[in-house]
Amino acid sequence: MEHTMITLNKLISGAFNDISRSECQAIKESGFYDVSVNETHTVDAIGIYLPKTMSNVAEKLDITMGTLTISINNLVKKGYVNKVKSELDKRVFMLSLTEKGKMLYKAHQKFHFELVKSLIVDLSDYEAEMFIDALSSLNKFLKKR
Repeated sequence: MEHTMITLNKLISGAFNDISRSECQAIKESGFYDVSVNETHTVDAIGIYLPKTMSNVAEKLDITMGTLTISINNLVKKGYVNKVKSELDKRVFMLSLTEKGKMLYKAHQKFHFELVKSLIVDLSDYEAEMFIDALSSLNKFLKKR
């Protein structure tokens, strides 16, 4: 059991680091040299469909409004995000993606699709279900912290 725990710890830690590095590299290879992975995740949280409020995005990312404000202001300056006051409540800002932001969103989604595909391509349906169960257990543990 101890050997299994050590092996899994190395694999999980290594996978986290490798995913982060690969995600950064994929963003740059898609032509987006001026955004960080965190900014890309902010773009992802805004999405390409309906505009979202600042509080919706902060909640989705589990970050403070102050942290989000800094990120959004940078993304607006870089041309990825539109930030406009709500017509219903002038205290509320609505966020949407520019065309450039939508292109980044799609590149990021493609990276995640290819990542997930690579994880399950050689698995049987049963193995894929076991993998889903294992990741669900990991997610439950992480959400408790």
